[in-house]
Amino acid sequence: MKLLKSAVHPEIRDLSAPTFTRKAARAIVLKGEDILLLYTQRYHDYTLLGGGIDDCETHVEGLIRELREETGAHSVTNIKEFGLYEEFRPWHKSDFDIVHMESYCFVCDIDSELLTTKLEPHEIQNGMTPVWINIFDAIKHNEETLASNPKKGLSIVRETFLLKLIVKQLLGLQN
Repeated sequence: MKLLKSAVHPEIRDLSAPTFTRKAARAIVLKGEDILLLYTQRYHDYTLLGGGIDDCETHVEGLIRELREETGAHSVTNIKEFGLYEEFRPWHKSDFDIVHMESYCFVCDIDSELLTTKLEPHEIQNGMTPVWINIFDAIKHNEETLASNPKKGLSIVRETFLLKLIVKQLLGLQN
């Protein structure tokens, strides 16, 4: 899969520090300029659908499972690779100093009717909700959160970069 970007968090000083890799699948689901995203109340941001890939799953199997859990989608079709965004972020738990986050992004279609979500407890606690939103509104919202919200999550930089890239490469527009 083509590398879209490799990012290192500004707090990382030494990439040789103890590191573990976490792989995730992320979905890009578009209807014109509208995109299906997860709004997270805790961080006040919009992110692509998706999450961690289990050891026994392929990237696509993880993508489909995550879409079912987060949106209730019962049919995922036309799956195409978009690219890989990798990042090195601080890890504040024992044994490791850095997490090497690999986000494998795919464009796909899902059912127009979404069924019941099966969010994990931490997703419910963080106030995660799937929403259709105009991609330009999502970018503007995330940029405002980046500029003004001290509670912002670490993923918002990645997500805003990816949303802008989707506008350019998939919609053929400038943001």
